Amino acid sequence: MLSLTKEQEAQLGLELATKRQEHADLDAAIHTLTQSHVGDRMLVQRLKKRKLLLKDQIIHIESMLLPDIIA
Repeated sequence: MLSLTKEQEAQLGLELATKRQEHADLDAAIHTLTQSHVGDRMLVQRLKKRKLLLKDQIIHIESMLLPDIIA
């Protein structure tokens, strides 16, 4: 298991918060574009792909901050 310093934990926490906010912003943008029917399908697909990538990155950071505990 990788041991993190307090500075590393703080940096990862900040990165996690940033990625979560970007994920929420993309979700709102995708919702708005699909509801307005003026959005370009390719743009919506790119935004969805970026959102999925962010979700994977969020999960990875969370696993670094909260490692699995085998009970």
